[in-house]
Amino acid sequence: MAHQALLQTDFQLSPNQRVYHGKVRDVYFLDDKKIVMVATDRISAFDVVLPKGIPGKGQVLNLIAAHFLEKTRDIVPNWLEKVLHPQVSFGKLATPFKVEMVVRGCLTGHAWRTYASGKRTLCGVTLPEGMKENQPFENPIITPTTKAEQGEHDADISREEIMAKGIVSQEEYEKLEAYSLALFARGCEMASERGLILVDTKYEFGKLEDGTIILIDEIHTPDSSRYFELENFDVLWKNGHAVRQLSKEFVRQWLMENGFSGKDGQVMPEMSPEVVSSIQKRYAELYNRIVGTNFDFTKIDVTFENQIQKSVQQFL
Repeated sequence: MAHQALLQTDFQLSPNQRVYHGKVRDVYFLDDKKIVMVATDRISAFDVVLPKGIPGKGQVLNLIAAHFLEKTRDIVPNWLEKVLHPQVSFGKLATPFKVEMVVRGCLTGHAWRTYASGKRTLCGVTLPEGMKENQPFENPIITPTTKAEQGEHDADISREEIMAKGIVSQEEYEKLEAYSLALFARGCEMASERGLILVDTKYEFGKLEDGTIILIDEIHTPDSSRYFELENFDVLWKNGHAVRQLSKEFVRQWLMENGFSGKDGQVMPEMSPEVVSSIQKRYAELYNRIVGTNFDFTKIDVTFENQIQKSVQQFL
């Protein structure tokens, strides 16, 4: 039996709850201090939600994020308190900083497309001449983006612009930079142990009422990060060959090959069962490689809303 994708939830968890439906996650604000976050099976690319979901994808994202949140608490505190269901997490509510901290270890993806267009500056960071696609930077770089409102697109922004516009104070921004680089270093270490390279990722932070900065949302998942196979990586990029990656980038590539890159007027290509199945396999593979245990999409429970809501209410 084919499993159904969970595309949206409509829970009643608290009499005074507020709900935010993001591109992938549904967030339930239970009071001024706690949230329940549901990782749906929606998938997005170029800031657009694709027409079909990927059954089990939400569980992969939620469990990988929980894995890394537990492994990085010594670097920075985070929002997660308990995983209530493979697709649902419970934790602290924080006021988000209106920037996403993107850390890049290689010239890949958006950074490469910018570079290939002839530009040598990305988010205020000067990029050296003569670089090749997928080439590692001498040191990781941070290329922040704005945190877009629902329905809008994230936009590149420089460190200097962030502070000049008062989006984040200099003191707090420097903390976000330090946390981001430390988290990326830990992610690289853990990836290397599994025969992978953490290529780039994004981090989001928030602030509690007492002023404590915490890590929020997801971390080191295939939706927020890009991984390469470590084996033969240096030989491949130096010789201009394709590097096999485990990330959502292959979804973006498939869309671009079919004439869609998120621009106005473009038509989203049809997602065949074969495309959905191939995406499922990539997510399962990354889970297996990163976490070190198997995720079998053929054995997932059908995640109807009443099953998830029951697990949440039992905890609350």
